[in-house]
Amino acid sequence: MLSCYGLPVLEQRLAGTPEEAVDAAAELGERVALKAIAPGLLHKTEAGAVRLGLTPDDVAGAAREMDQRLRASGTPPSRFLIQRMAREGVEMIVGVVHDPQFGPVVACGAGGVLAELIKDVSVRLTPLSARDAAEMVDELKTRPLLSGYRGGPARDESALLDAILRVSALVDDRPQVQELDLNPILVHERGVTVVDARARLAAVEPTPLVGAR
Repeated sequence: MLSCYGLPVLEQRLAGTPEEAVDAAAELGERVALKAIAPGLLHKTEAGAVRLGLTPDDVAGAAREMDQRLRASGTPPSRFLIQRMAREGVEMIVGVVHDPQFGPVVACGAGGVLAELIKDVSVRLTPLSARDAAEMVDELKTRPLLSGYRGGPARDESALLDAILRVSALVDDRPQVQELDLNPILVHERGVTVVDARARLAAVEPTPLVGAR
């Protein structure tokens, strides 16, 4: 779905067993990320369901260890996700929730595992204009990270703005997407990459909304 709207995602494979995960890792390259998929598992890092920078030789042991840990906690994995390692970048979050009266609300802010702690977020009602997206990013306290904080490289802010507008278009077209979290979306020196995503779908009545529209 994200690729259909021009949102760049990492090349990835699904595997049902640790052995299949090894084969998938070998297809993708030298270093991969391993993630577990389980019903109700939303915060993968906190649950120990993410391992980064693995070689194909490391994947089988990491998958078995992950499987045992998650089963012990009551969330046995149904599958494993193997992704090509992403380039370095600033972690941001772009998300959507539905307001009962006004429809989709798009949010942008500081992402990654500290997103809920920092709570640096800007929101707008859809449909968004290019000016709306730019204002959202400008309002963030962590915006200096994108422009080269303390000698760091400047990031591709225009690619982030483009991603925000594409998310706005997606949820306007697809009202059944009731919630969407792209966290993190990495902003590189050139381009962006969606590293992880969560969507909640629901049936909707095909009636026009009243309010901001």
